Amino acid sequence: MKWNEIALKIAKDIEKEIMPLFGKEEASKFIGFSPSGDQTKLVDKKAEDIVLKHLLPLDVNIVSEESGNINKESEYTVVIDPVDGSYNFINGIPICGFSFAVFKKDEPIYTMIYEFVTKNVYEGIPKRGAYLNGEKIKVRPLKLESISLSFYGNQRINHIKNVKRVRILGAIAIELAYMAKGSLDGIVDIRRYIRPTDIVAGVVIAKEAGAIITDENGEELKFSLSATERLNVIAVNSKELLDIVLESIHE
Repeated sequence: MKWNEIALKIAKDIEKEIMPLFGKEEASKFIGFSPSGDQTKLVDKKAEDIVLKHLLPLDVNIVSEESGNINKESEYTVVIDPVDGSYNFINGIPICGFSFAVFKKDEPIYTMIYEFVTKNVYEGIPKRGAYLNGEKIKVRPLKLESISLSFYGNQRINHIKNVKRVRILGAIAIELAYMAKGSLDGIVDIRRYIRPTDIVAGVVIAKEAGAIITDENGEELKFSLSATERLNVIAVNSKELLDIVLESIHE
């Protein structure tokens, strides 16, 4: 299957359906609860319905934030966050998008993140690299005098040495894509809140761009293809920054 074409078609159909709701209170209408216990809003439901319309006929397994796990006994599993940054979307903040990752058995084979407002397409293809609108991207070199992090946690950010700027953007898949293109040095989320559906596409894109991604102990991040597991994640552009972050959060 041409996963890039499938992913982009779904993204564009979602965009067409939901963008009339961008920044409108109607988008936040309560629909129900997701399998992880989070509230499902109208915008999430509309986007999810489009995802299912496209993927169910393919007889692939589906893991989605709103529907949970749909097991078709396929060797392929598609992991979806229909609207990454739904709070941003509802409030008219243009950092939001569609997250799509395909696994063959337990190995990723293609991922894409699509931003609804900028229309940027980020792709991660294992062993082939990370791309923004078809152009290869890499994480930026670390500059100790001007570290820029996205940080979610209970510690005060000034516990982390050399951090000059904090960017909390509210859409972690997109934040991982931003790090992959060199706009951030790292993302730290140690609330044990993030689910695999939130990050799998971004993790592949960031790794292919040269990022290091671990848990809160500096061990390789491992996760199930699940809509309910909760994770801590540290994603950085260098081992040096990883050491700084780990030392700071474990003080």
